[in-house]
Amino acid sequence: MGHLRIPLLSLLVFLLNLSSFHFLSLADDYFINCGSHENVSLTSGQNFSGESKSAGYSFSKSKAVKDINQLPDISPLYKTARSFNKPFYYQFSITEDGTYLVRLHFSAFSSSSSSNNLSTAVFGVLDSKNFTLLNNFTAKNTTYSPVIKEFFLRIDITDSFRLYFTPQPSSFAFVNAIELFLSPVDFIPENYTSNLPLHTIYRLNVGGSPVNDTIGRKWETDDSHISDQNSAKKATPQSTLNLDRYGKIDGLVASNASVAPLLVYQTAREMTNVTSNITWLFSVSSKARHIVRAHFCDIVGQPGNIIFNLYANGNFRKEIGIISQYSAVPFFYDFVVNYSESELFNISIRPNNGASEQNAFLNGLEILEIVEGLAPIPNVKESKKNVVAPVVGSVLGGLSLICVLTVGFVFGFRHRKAEKHVETSVWSPMPANGGGSSHSSALNLDYLGLKISFNEIQSATNNFDTKLVIGKGGFGNVYRGTLLNGTKVAVKRAYKRDEHGSGSGQGLLEFKTEIIVLSKIRHRHLVSLIGYCNERSEMILVYEFMEKGTLRDHLYDSDVPRLSWNQRLEICTGAARGLHYLHTGAARGIIHRDVKSSNILLDENHVAKVADFGLSRSGALDETHVSTNVKGTFGYLDPEYMMSEQLTEKSDVYSFGVVLLEVLCGRPAIDPTLPREQMNLAEWGMLCKKKGLLEQIVDSSLKNQIDPSSLRTFGETAEKCLQDDASDRPTMADVLWDLEYALQLQKTTKLKEAHEDSTTIAASSAAFSLPIVQRFPSLGSTTNGDDTRDSDLDTTENKIFSQLKIGDAR
Repeated sequence: MGHLRIPLLSLLVFLLNLSSFHFLSLADDYFINCGSHENVSLTSGQNFSGESKSAGYSFSKSKAVKDINQLPDISPLYKTARSFNKPFYYQFSITEDGTYLVRLHFSAFSSSSSSNNLSTAVFGVLDSKNFTLLNNFTAKNTTYSPVIKEFFLRIDITDSFRLYFTPQPSSFAFVNAIELFLSPVDFIPENYTSNLPLHTIYRLNVGGSPVNDTIGRKWETDDSHISDQNSAKKATPQSTLNLDRYGKIDGLVASNASVAPLLVYQTAREMTNVTSNITWLFSVSSKARHIVRAHFCDIVGQPGNIIFNLYANGNFRKEIGIISQYSAVPFFYDFVVNYSESELFNISIRPNNGASEQNAFLNGLEILEIVEGLAPIPNVKESKKNVVAPVVGSVLGGLSLICVLTVGFVFGFRHRKAEKHVETSVWSPMPANGGGSSHSSALNLDYLGLKISFNEIQSATNNFDTKLVIGKGGFGNVYRGTLLNGTKVAVKRAYKRDEHGSGSGQGLLEFKTEIIVLSKIRHRHLVSLIGYCNERSEMILVYEFMEKGTLRDHLYDSDVPRLSWNQRLEICTGAARGLHYLHTGAARGIIHRDVKSSNILLDENHVAKVADFGLSRSGALDETHVSTNVKGTFGYLDPEYMMSEQLTEKSDVYSFGVVLLEVLCGRPAIDPTLPREQMNLAEWGMLCKKKGLLEQIVDSSLKNQIDPSSLRTFGETAEKCLQDDASDRPTMADVLWDLEYALQLQKTTKLKEAHEDSTTIAASSAAFSLPIVQRFPSLGSTTNGDDTRDSDLDTTENKIFSQLKIGDAR
């Protein structure tokens, strides 16, 4: 279908060019005054048009709301908005590939159409490619001024580009104005080839006053970011700008007015004390990478005299020296700063000791966050009067019908399958209510005898010492601890959310579910629950301590030793046993619903244990399915479950298939830094499998370790698990059988190799006869050797393969 859309669009353009009728502009520039039909002009020069059905965009069901205060000193742009208590979107017609600048305007006024002030709205914003542009966003601020969020997004003409506004439960979303237009070609770094969006965090006119440029970018003063005001002074320009230089010199790029306003290059800060440095401090997300663009223009010294060094977080980045040979020529330099444990970010400059003039300067600075977070596209209720994207303004006669049908077909076919809302696995504890009485009354689990006092947990974790943190997630931190009886434990403590924390009731439900599920089951390959605490509005779970951490850590954490293929097979087999027991053993039909590599833990002997049962559902296997809101983790979710919301044990099988590919390839289920076709591991792995290229994407650390037969069996097992139709997937009993078979093939090969390396091959051949390993019918449905209680936890031999033992095989 990808080859069909381009000819259809070409046909549309051809018909439009032939026509003598007048059409409105198809230019990809959108400046929308949301929720209003009035046009608005800003003092910065931007002109916003009132909403129109014939302007190249549309929006789904939502409401237009107005400010009831109507304060005279606020622009009319911020007196109206489009809002809704369900997800809604704006859809845009795009006619040119490229990187687009998107600005979203938010002003939290009081609305007569809503029982809530817009300042209470908590919502997210997603784009068509599932990237989370804003998460748990609120426009409330102490100055009551508009909040403007700016992004750079790669958009293709084959995309039906949408911006989704997704409210948190019991809240709503809104937007006052939207800008969308092609970005200047020089803005995106030339070595930034990823399709990941960029979010502008800071843009500073260093040493100067605030500036608004011709495309609406706001350059703020840097005064509040300098760590030591005495270290720097505002530079006095020595000459006018020289704009005749083009191209790149020593990694620095000659700039122009489309990259930054010339006013930025006409001001700077330079050294006051040349024995120190100038440092700028910023608050950023420690969970994100950032692109930094530093602007330089030597307006402070004599040509060739000043050489200095640029640092980021104390690390040397670049010697800035070549530009000193070009008096008053603007340059900029781009670089990426990787993830950091700290949310405090700094940029500094200091003189180079070898320079004839000891000085350093900076003219401008931009910091953009690389958006890597993915979220599922919400299921949006269409508004009948707005669902068709109006690409043209007015069309007459038969030509209008052809155009509308063509566009409708192009965009309609692309979205012919409705996408379902997915709730991710995140704990959201109940708000504090003094003494935690609400928790106690809601749980009523004292009869289980698993309650541990908060004081003992405090003591076990040294008052939740950050040095004892062994894991973090959306739910909170996991601490290593030791109980009073000497038992080593892992303590999972949920974050306490503020008043806007979402889904607190669901967090309590997941907390209770995990306690009930784990109190009922006991198995060698399932993590054991030691106890829980619900005092003082806390939600804390205490588990047996798993020395080796998560399977995920051992697959792509550079600080953890890589697992051998034998170890990986043993781990997969163990995890399969645990899931098989959940599905069919004494647990009586529990569906995990969040199977992933970070929920498979390893003890000191690398024995796998499945963990995290907060999303589990029980009793489902006594029925055909259970209807439920979709929950899980993006990248592991069963596509049929997402579409139908019908949960079966085969959803766990699909997720486990993704884990098998992670184990084989040593990469995450979703990697947004890769090309689009490789981003989703399940899709990429199955494509390679069908092409016979699976061995080419195997983890490089496994080179020459895997027996071809074992690899073939393992790959076929993953492929069967990842079938789109759940009825075509195997049961966990069959998966377990296949993995045991792959493991036995691997072990048999190793034994054979060891035997053939012996110097007594001839003498031993009669006494040591290798069996012909053959596949016996699956006995998974009757294999409950691991469906054990405490007395049987040391049982490790699976009876399925009793006939395949060396020397005893039939």
